[in-house]
Amino acid sequence: MGICGYFVVPWKYLVVIALRLLFLVPAGVPARSGESFSKPMDNITVRQGDNAVLKCIVDDKVSKVAWLNRSTILFAGREKWSLDPRVILLNNTAITEYSIKIQNVNVYDEGPYVCSILTNKRPKSSRVHLIVQVPAKIVNISSDITVNEGSSVTLMCLAIGRPEPTIMWRHSTPKGHNFMSEGEYVEIASITKEQSGVYECSASNDFLAPDIRTVQVTVNYAPFISDVRSTGTPVGQKGILQCEASAVPLADFAWYKEDRRLLNGLNGVKIENKGKQSLLIFFNVSEEDYGNYTCVAMNNMGITNASIILYGPGAVQDVNSAVLSPRGSPCLLLTVVLSYLFKF
Repeated sequence: MGICGYFVVPWKYLVVIALRLLFLVPAGVPARSGESFSKPMDNITVRQGDNAVLKCIVDDKVSKVAWLNRSTILFAGREKWSLDPRVILLNNTAITEYSIKIQNVNVYDEGPYVCSILTNKRPKSSRVHLIVQVPAKIVNISSDITVNEGSSVTLMCLAIGRPEPTIMWRHSTPKGHNFMSEGEYVEIASITKEQSGVYECSASNDFLAPDIRTVQVTVNYAPFISDVRSTGTPVGQKGILQCEASAVPLADFAWYKEDRRLLNGLNGVKIENKGKQSLLIFFNVSEEDYGNYTCVAMNNMGITNASIILYGPGAVQDVNSAVLSPRGSPCLLLTVVLSYLFKF
């Protein structure tokens, strides 16, 4: 057995070594005008999931060609060395073309690619940099949250993408004022009831439509009576006192005359509670029914009350201007609190 029998080397391994020696030139060296090689574009930008075509124009003076990705040989001549089925060699066109296509591009394909040739025993190479763009995507966002008025709140919105996305927060207030903030985090110190609602996070890198998600912020606050109404009612007619209170959670209502709590269905009165509104209904008003009534609204955040007057048709009707002021004796307020706490 000759000495060569002891050095059996796979022929493809020898080709790899030869190619690396053949194309051992500085990265990115372009071919000059008028030579057998036209420099491909410096950069190609494609969207993740699309196809990328890397072009390399040659002519019949070229004896050897190859495509490389970093230190990996993709094609040597027309023979494929890459194991990636997504990488294919395109057929030649009218202009001699040695170009490749990368199908279904992902971020791992990003980087430099080198087309190297040998012409007149002079190696040349040109590099193209593949840039992969990825649409912005929100990967983590704060859950819906409920807090008490006066608390501090921090909202988070994290997103990925190429290029790095810009994150914007937006909130529309009941008064029509739009709140805008840029960044992954929004901090709200001493939150108010006006700052409750839906906060919208938008992640955008100017590539396709932005990714948008929302966070619902609920602010608990003590009741405040926003409206009361009374109309002059003749004896024997139906009379209605109306009390409206804003609160989160919704307020529970109670009605009193002096320090006596009125119960639904007793003494000819009916109490109807609908959301943030409470009605005290008199089916047959008598002289004894005229006078001052107290509407009490309460939840676990606090308690408030307002005075409403049931009056006859001939009485002075300028009562709605003062009825929103809290009214009631300390004994009444204590009774109300105790009845609410123990659900009397």
